[in-house]
Amino acid sequence: MIGMEILKPVAVLAAWTMVMFLWMYFTRVPAMKKARIDVGNLTGGTGRALDDLLPGKVQWIAHNYNHLHEAPTVFYAVALSLAMIGQGDGLNAMLGWAYVGLRIVHSLVQALWNRITVRFLLFVLSSIALIALVVRLVLAVFGR
Repeated sequence: MIGMEILKPVAVLAAWTMVMFLWMYFTRVPAMKKARIDVGNLTGGTGRALDDLLPGKVQWIAHNYNHLHEAPTVFYAVALSLAMIGQGDGLNAMLGWAYVGLRIVHSLVQALWNRITVRFLLFVLSSIALIALVVRLVLAVFGR
């Protein structure tokens, strides 16, 4: 179908988010057991409350999982909108792949190495791709 190519990077980013969820689960739960954290007695708070209790490398993964629910939500909305109006092919699809590729690399950097300067560069580059998609959606919807 015309305009649907952009759904491929949407599907890949959604799948990648689930990979990060599983990675978080399989590292965080054992770390919580090792730290003798009794989740049955925990109330309120956020995952960040575990920053002082769990190793940084465990929390890096959890933080990235949370990041995949921030700016990527805009990507999902924009990509689905572009697909709905038949504008998800060509340059828009390439920008979608660029965004997703950069977000996956960002995840790997954050989860494995967490070098802030590299993460920031990847975030900026992915944001530029997302901004370009938003601009192209606005132009398509409101006409040039």
